Amino acid sequence: MPGRVGRLVRRAEYLRVAAARRRAAMPGLILQAAPSELGPEAAPRIGFTASKRVGNAVRRNRARRRLKAAAALVMPAQAAAGRDYVVIAREATADLPWAALVEDFRKALGRLGALAEGR
Repeated sequence: MPGRVGRLVRRAEYLRVAAARRRAAMPGLILQAAPSELGPEAAPRIGFTASKRVGNAVRRNRARRRLKAAAALVMPAQAAAGRDYVVIAREATADLPWAALVEDFRKALGRLGALAEGR
């Protein structure tokens, strides 16, 4: 399913994904998933968040940028269609080696059963 990945932008979308209670916690991130309200064939959509627990504004922004870059690398080819995802930064996100962060993302998708067919 290589292609475009949409974005979650409204708070209600984030809350709906959190309410589904499907999550995978990894050292570098927490990934939440829920069926998309747009239907099973819709392109996956993703949202990012980092709370003050991650650190000051500089650390939160760095963590969010790293998560966005990892998602851009992993999501188009490996995320299942028809799902919405929320990626939550953790304290280690800003300092974790890049390869470990990308691997955490892939493992989290696998734990949620959210890998695209044939992956």
